[in-house]
Amino acid sequence: MPRFIPAAPRLALLFTAFLLAGTAATPAAVFAQATAVAEKPATMADMPEVKNAETYLNALRTMKARFVQTDNNGQRLTGEFLLKRPGRMRFEYDPPMKDFIVADGTFVHYYDAQMKQQSSAPIGRSLANFFLRADIGFTKDLRIEAVQRDDSKRLHITLTQAKDPLAGSITLIFTESTAGALALSGWRVLDPQGLTTDITLEDAQAGIRLGNDLFHYYDPKLKGPRYN
Repeated sequence: MPRFIPAAPRLALLFTAFLLAGTAATPAAVFAQATAVAEKPATMADMPEVKNAETYLNALRTMKARFVQTDNNGQRLTGEFLLKRPGRMRFEYDPPMKDFIVADGTFVHYYDAQMKQQSSAPIGRSLANFFLRADIGFTKDLRIEAVQRDDSKRLHITLTQAKDPLAGSITLIFTESTAGALALSGWRVLDPQGLTTDITLEDAQAGIRLGNDLFHYYDPKLKGPRYN
């Protein structure tokens, strides 16, 4: 996987959620205080919690939600998150920030408004690929590092790249209803330098209509779409 460093450091950690690369960091340290559900990696893929999460994510075709991003220093940013599987997602930050991240079905694009620069990478070469592919599986190109519950009984599933487990990790966080139904409530990214970024989803709506035009990369300078 190619190394990718966004121009603006304030969004580097979030973009790392989809373009993990490098070395160092210890994924197990992300939730050292959480209560483990199981400790044997060989059995994690067959755990009911993992199977339920895979089933839920495969059934999740569209989502619209507000998000709160908290970086390693406690800085908070807010905005709107859109998802249309397979292949499409968008992070749009609230004003005055004009940065955005969008996956158009082929590439993940990042626009840095301060630098007025756009950077891209193929979805297939990013960790976003597992989340945006038509058939989600936690063991496809990935390795399950931990399956845990926190003090709020939320389910955490920590994933790394199978070929490079020290490149960083992403931990998906799910809430669970009394009937056992799961809902994605956010995720945490641990980058190769040991820095974390938390994304919390709020007011999420699933199964809604979202047009493909919402996921084109629009160059702010040209004020028009660029199709891939």
